[in-house]
Amino acid sequence: MPPEASPAGPCIFCSIARHEAPARIVYEDEGTIAFLDKFPLSRGHTLVVPKGHVDRLTELPREQYTPLLSTLSEVCRRVERLSRHYNVGVNQGALAGQIVFHLHFHVIPRYEDQPTFPRQRRGISDEEGKEVHGLLSRA
Repeated sequence: MPPEASPAGPCIFCSIARHEAPARIVYEDEGTIAFLDKFPLSRGHTLVVPKGHVDRLTELPREQYTPLLSTLSEVCRRVERLSRHYNVGVNQGALAGQIVFHLHFHVIPRYEDQPTFPRQRRGISDEEGKEVHGLLSRA
């Protein structure tokens, strides 16, 4: 996929990073930008984005890990002004819920009157556990 493009066309997050598209920016530095989600799951739902276009975390150059994590941490501190309870997440790929194909972290504040995730979780068989462990434990 060419830079600054997604299945839907030009990348809106690249446009925001260049200040060509409107956004409520809450933090910005040389390599990262954070702004309020246009379709929030809760009040204060913020996106943390590297300014350079990459679709996925695995495409991010290693030298950008620390600046991105530093910005994510700063945004979390700011979100704690709204609620000390929040989710930090990243969706990678359409089947995982990624809609904008530019790497971004969600910081989603949680509030008393708001449902979170289901409390009931399914177990996995030993066979499935061994298979998944084998796949994920390799370097």
